Amino acid sequence: MKVLALSLAISALLGAEALAAPKAAALNTLTSAEKAAGWKLLFDGKTTKGWRSFKQPQIGPGWKVENGVLFDEPKLAKDIITTGTYANFELSLDWKIGKGGNSGVMYHVLEEGDETYQSGPEYQLLDNRGRNEPPLEQAGSLFALYAPSTDATHPAGEWNNARIVVDHNKVQHFVNGVKVTEYEIGSPEFNAKVAASKFRRWPQFATGATGHIALQNHGDDIAFRNIKIRPLP
Repeated sequence: MKVLALSLAISALLGAEALAAPKAAALNTLTSAEKAAGWKLLFDGKTTKGWRSFKQPQIGPGWKVENGVLFDEPKLAKDIITTGTYANFELSLDWKIGKGGNSGVMYHVLEEGDETYQSGPEYQLLDNRGRNEPPLEQAGSLFALYAPSTDATHPAGEWNNARIVVDHNKVQHFVNGVKVTEYEIGSPEFNAKVAASKFRRWPQFATGATGHIALQNHGDDIAFRNIKIRPLP
């Protein structure tokens, strides 16, 4: 009887905890708290509304939406950008990459040059385990300029979260809640790194005070969900 009573008590406790636990937010939606804080969805989970191809009025072929996920067809897709532009913001998105995959998220993208990365600083997305890249090119880095302090990624085929905070040229990169990179655009250190990199070839690089958000197709499988942004003053 004592064992039965104890089992019933534990079951009742677990049931109460389950009832008290907050429900996980539905994919591609905002909670009431997020709405109150000023978050906006950049992907509705159903369509590509709010996105278009770089330097094109509409989104091109190669990007699909299925089961609440935006993903590329590597041989067809080109980089896409938001229809809106953003200056200071907090951006959050989930990403899942194929084995050995490489991709990126750019911000402050200007429609100058031939590629989004020629103007927009890039938060690198990478399968760190399946691709032997130097630290400056690993996931969470400011591509080719600032290496992440640690590898906080999940393996290829699993979802990761990326967060970028841009606050008047002071930028932070987070991977799965861990801050891995920070820098200040226009600082002497930043300018010296740019001058020593391939980005010196493009005078428009990192010059936009505002610009588009871009999702890159680098010829590998990449998928996104829960893309949302909170403008900052």
